[in-house]
Amino acid sequence: MRFSKQGTLVLRRSVAMMVAASAISGLAAGQAFAAAAASADAAAAAAADVAADPAAAPAANEPDKVIVTARRRAELIQDVPGSVTAISGSALEKAGIPDITGLADALPNTTLKTSRATNTTLTAFIRGIGQQDPVAGYEQGVGIYLDDVYLARPQGALTDIYDLDRIEVLRGPQGTLYGRNTIGGAVKYVTRRLAKGNTLDMKGTIGSYNQRDLVVKASGEISDMLRIGGTVATFNRDGYGKNVLNGLDNYNKKVVAGRVSAELTPSSSLFVRLSADRTVDDSLPKQGYRLTNGPAPANETPLSGPYDTRANLYTVLGHEQQVTTEGGSLLVDYTIDPTLSIKSITAYRSSKSYAPIDFDSLNTPLFEAPAIYTDRQASQEIQLTYTGSRWQGVAGVFYMKTNAFNEFDVLYNAAGGLSLYTRDDIDSKTWAAFADASYNVSDDFNINVGGRYTSDERQAAIYKRTYLGLKGSPTLGNPAAVGGAANTDMGKNDLNRTDTKFTPKLGLGWKIDRQNNLYASYSVGFKGGMFDPRMDLVASGGPNTAASLQKRQGVAPEEVNSYEMGLKSNLNGGRLQTNVAVFYSDYKNVQIPGSIPTFAADGSVNGFAGTLTNAGKAKITGLELEAIARVTDQFTVSAMFSAIDAKYKEWMVANGKTLANVADQAEFQNTPKTSANLSATYDWPFAAFGRAGTLSLNNTVSYKSKVYQSEMVRMTGIASIDATVPQNLMLAQEGFGLWDAGLVWTSSDRKLQLAVNGRNLLDKRYKVAGYAFGGFFNTVTTFYGDPRTVKASLSVKF
Repeated sequence: MRFSKQGTLVLRRSVAMMVAASAISGLAAGQAFAAAAASADAAAAAAADVAADPAAAPAANEPDKVIVTARRRAELIQDVPGSVTAISGSALEKAGIPDITGLADALPNTTLKTSRATNTTLTAFIRGIGQQDPVAGYEQGVGIYLDDVYLARPQGALTDIYDLDRIEVLRGPQGTLYGRNTIGGAVKYVTRRLAKGNTLDMKGTIGSYNQRDLVVKASGEISDMLRIGGTVATFNRDGYGKNVLNGLDNYNKKVVAGRVSAELTPSSSLFVRLSADRTVDDSLPKQGYRLTNGPAPANETPLSGPYDTRANLYTVLGHEQQVTTEGGSLLVDYTIDPTLSIKSITAYRSSKSYAPIDFDSLNTPLFEAPAIYTDRQASQEIQLTYTGSRWQGVAGVFYMKTNAFNEFDVLYNAAGGLSLYTRDDIDSKTWAAFADASYNVSDDFNINVGGRYTSDERQAAIYKRTYLGLKGSPTLGNPAAVGGAANTDMGKNDLNRTDTKFTPKLGLGWKIDRQNNLYASYSVGFKGGMFDPRMDLVASGGPNTAASLQKRQGVAPEEVNSYEMGLKSNLNGGRLQTNVAVFYSDYKNVQIPGSIPTFAADGSVNGFAGTLTNAGKAKITGLELEAIARVTDQFTVSAMFSAIDAKYKEWMVANGKTLANVADQAEFQNTPKTSANLSATYDWPFAAFGRAGTLSLNNTVSYKSKVYQSEMVRMTGIASIDATVPQNLMLAQEGFGLWDAGLVWTSSDRKLQLAVNGRNLLDKRYKVAGYAFGGFFNTVTTFYGDPRTVKASLSVKF
């Protein structure tokens, strides 16, 4: 590894910070909800994994061990030489967390949130790296996995928590084992394997805003070799606000989900699982809160309720909003001998979304977008795992084929009305070969080496055309629409590129003593190049001008080189666990999407154009602290603190005939500079319903500093990059804190559980996303995090 002068200085400072932080680690950060689970939940989660992989079982005298598969093989979390947090499914349910966005409050340098104007689309950022625009053609920077199956699109990636064994969050580039588009990190959903015997579990929930949830799980043994099972769930809630004009709910929930699986174990060396899942989200469109007055003559002022709206768009082609996600996978895991095993993962997934997006949130077609998204993917991965006395490792090959398609109108009420139609059809083919191995030089020192070669091929067909009137384009509601020549008409023969990359990894581990593991690592990640799905070649002077030819080449792949050092400690017989990490990332060719208005000769707005660009250089440094202390057998405290300094160093954009560096006028979006969390749980014996049991009281407070929703937050005077800078500042969220609490009673046999959980108990209003379109009638809308909610849940196992 070769460090720059700046990188060396950063690491020296970081090591000093890490040592100091380790000295006060009892007060520092933690695997927050692994702590909240307390010993009973952690043991249950570990037992489930051990049942799947008996070789991974911890020693009997080592309590509360958490087993993860972050390196594609089962190992104790404290032995993984990297930043990983694991949260058991039972801990999530006990804490009353509805989905993974609730985890972000306890995870260092992590933002997980619902994408703007959606209910089940996920926006994920880790250590400053991510992607928030779900339009076809844009790739995410944090990989989302369901049982080792990569979810290529963010639509439907945000689901309610049910039927989960655990969630693992891996921070930092995962380019060796997980491939492209994991340059920020990865989030892994790991579902439960079926239990022995016949089971039936039910969980019902009622709560604020008429919340009504029901989850039913059942499984059975058909024979000694075959088990089948399934889960059906429904999640329902009235809106946090209303449409003040038509009375419809806003921010409501109406979701039905299901999962079935069959597990075959012909012998102790062979395990086969066939699974399928489907989720249908019929929630009403989530409409934003308008922060600015409406245009003349109405001049509507902002509403008093932050969850209220005046929006008028609720259908696409007469179809109400709906997001349907489904998929299936086949896992074959064969143990060749005690040291060698092979695994095959075959998967297919698809989704379809009808998304009526009302940008202006007014009762007029001022600026709104009826959209349809469809996605398909098929993948195959084969892994070969070796576990010896000195060598351990995994090698494999991966192939995936995807298609992302969307079409949308932007209905724009200017000069009698315009319908701006865009259609994107993006194909991707990716294959990779990878290997990652650890060698124990001695009992105390090991070396980890890995590498992945990836080929990422992308083809795009992009069509853009302007039609007169506000009834839509021919394919989205108005067959008689009349328009001029296409602004963009590029086929897959015109827009294609292949990016290849080798992403190595090098790590060193030193077991200082039985209680402390020190590690250092260097890793590389990348995200493939792509085409601007909103490119307007007419706005660039025509399809064959120099500016258009450059747009047709797409943007370069993102790359990140990351250096990390950490100390993992397991003190006082496991009663105190601390993790400290410092990192430095050299981030290149940051892909930044955007849109700006285009203008007619008379100065009036006649459309919009994409502004996908590469920001050349950025530097990211950070500190992460996690700790969990079992003060007594009844009292557990966990904490987290993280700090990050993410700065653009070079971002060259066109300013007339010259280029200007606007790096000093930009901020990293969805990246608070500091975040913290403190959680305390107290358990005591408590008999109820004629049964012995345990009553647990949990309190959690969390804090995040200022968050920007867009990169450009200062005036630039450069129309080609962003015409909405003042409005972007309106969307920034100042630092804020949240308070959650819960009271949970669990019977000693774990067959009965009653929980009361409250979230955001101080009823804090905080912005989580928004649209800023200053060039379009001063349109700025925002979306707020959930208000105060209280719910009661009853779980019964028969």
